[in-house]
Amino acid sequence: MTNKHQENQTTITEFILLGFGTLPQLQILLFLLFLVIYTVTLAGNILILALIVADQHLHTPMYFFLGNLSCLETSYTSALMPRMLTSLLPGDRTISVHPCLTQLYFFASLAAAECSLLSMMSYDRYLAICKPLHYSALMNGSFCIKLVVGSWIGGFMSAAFLISMMSQLTFCGPNEIDHFFCDFSPIIKLSCSDTHMVEVTAFINSSIFILPPFLLTLASYVCIISTILRIPSITGRKKAFSTCSSHLIVVTIFYGTLVIVYLLSDSDALRDLNKVFSVFYGVLTPLVNPLIYSLRNKEVRQALRKTVSRFFVVHKNIDILN
Repeated sequence: MTNKHQENQTTITEFILLGFGTLPQLQILLFLLFLVIYTVTLAGNILILALIVADQHLHTPMYFFLGNLSCLETSYTSALMPRMLTSLLPGDRTISVHPCLTQLYFFASLAAAECSLLSMMSYDRYLAICKPLHYSALMNGSFCIKLVVGSWIGGFMSAAFLISMMSQLTFCGPNEIDHFFCDFSPIIKLSCSDTHMVEVTAFINSSIFILPPFLLTLASYVCIISTILRIPSITGRKKAFSTCSSHLIVVTIFYGTLVIVYLLSDSDALRDLNKVFSVFYGVLTPLVNPLIYSLRNKEVRQALRKTVSRFFVVHKNIDILN
C-alpha cells in the first residue's frame, strides 16, 4: 500500500520553511531583532574565547571547557540563524532536501556535543568541590583535551548514521515545514516512507548521546549540592556555590527548554509554543551563556577589565607617537 501510495504522488525535492509566517506584519522587526541577537551572540562568545586564550590566569580546566563551549555555541547558532534570517526576508523560503538535512546534521551534532561538554564541565566542578585534594592530579591538561576531543567527535558521529537513513526517505508532500529551521520531527512528518526505523534510531541516539551526559550532570550536581550543604560556614557555602552557579544556570536553561520542546511539545497546551521554546534553546541560550559567565564570574570580569585597559594604553601610546 505504501509503495502504491508513493507511486501516485510526486516526489518533492524542496521544503518551504514557514518560520514565523503567521506574523507577516512583524517580519522586518523580527529580522532586525534576530540579526542583533546573532551579532551579539557571535561577539560575546568570540570575546569569551579570546579572553581565555589571551589571559594566563584563565588557563585552567574550567576555562578550557568554557572556551570550547563558546566555540561550540558560535557554531551552534551559525547553523540556525543565517537560514532563519533569510526566511524572514521577502522572497523565496524554499530549501532543498539535502541542504535541509545538512542543517539538521550540524544542529543535532552540535547539540549532542554540547550535552557532553556540559556534563564534563559539571564533572570538573564536582572534582573541584567534592575532591579538591585530587583535583589537580585528576583534571590534568591531557585528560581535559581527551574529554573535549571526545565531545566533538562523539557529537558529530552521533547524527551521521541517522541523517544517512533520513536521506533515503521519500517526501511526497505537503512540503511545508512549520518551523524556522529543519528539525527532526517536522521533517519526519512530511515523509511518505516508512519512518519507524528512523524514529527508533533517533531514540537510540538520544539514549546513548544525550541521556548519559544528562544523568552525569544531574549526579554531579547532587553530589556538589550535598557537599556544599555540609560546609559549616555560610561564607564557605557561598564561595563554593559561586564556582558552579554560572554553569548550573546554563545547564538549567539548556535542558529545561530541550525537555519542553522534545518531550512535552505534543501536548495540546504546548504545541503552539513549540517554536517559541525552540527560540530559547536555539537562539537565546547561545546569547545568554557569555553574559552569564561574564557577569557572574569574577575572573572573566577581571580579564575583561585588564584587556580593555591594555587596549586604551596601547591606543594612547599610538596617539602620542603620532
